[in-house]
Amino acid sequence: MFEYPVELIPAREGGFVVTFPDVPEVITQGDDRDEALQNAADALETGLEFYVEEGRQLPLPSAASGRPTVSPDAIVMAKMISRWLAKKK
Repeated sequence: MFEYPVELIPAREGGFVVTFPDVPEVITQGDDRDEALQNAADALETGLEFYVEEGRQLPLPSAASGRPTVSPDAIVMAKMISRWLAKKK
């Protein structure tokens, strides 16, 4: 449900830089594609946590359109949504 598309950008030094079109504040990297995507999931959770802490609307993921996607952990996401909703009351 919360599958966020990522841009995998080859780094000059090797590996990949990962950015999120829907969460532009989140940037990470990895030495290879698998590590970059694993780091992206962790970075996404941290980035979304900042949205919750600031009481900002959580960004919804756009269509993947052929790009790889990563998802925050379902339990972590449920907790974030619950906290975000509680702040809105």
